[in-house]
Amino acid sequence: MSHWMDTLALECRRLFLRDHVVDVQIGAHDFEKGVTQRLIFNVELFVPYAHSTPVADRLDEVVDYDFVREVIAARIAHGHIELQETLCDDLAAQLLAHPQVRAVRLSTQKPDVYPDCAGVGVEVFRMKGANA
Repeated sequence: MSHWMDTLALECRRLFLRDHVVDVQIGAHDFEKGVTQRLIFNVELFVPYAHSTPVADRLDEVVDYDFVREVIAARIAHGHIELQETLCDDLAAQLLAHPQVRAVRLSTQKPDVYPDCAGVGVEVFRMKGANA
């Protein structure tokens, strides 16, 4: 494991949204235009304990899970997206822009493309001060 992964593991809380299924207008092929496809999102946010350890047990002391869902919904609302790579990069940048988030791991998966596999997808990992 690299030094920065060790640091994240030791200094950050990992928040996650797993298997969030959304109908998305996505695809580069003609048959994918004008229709929606199921897309499965998996998101991990790495938030330093200093920014995610509640003192008063209140929601405003932590990063709210709704933030992740809202970022995804807002990006999808912009209309058709050609590539999963574009979508992942856009979402990772928006999530990483949150002042409390130090790193983001995000994947999208199309589960209905091929009948002989669970899905095809893309995963990105972005960290503040790296991967720019």
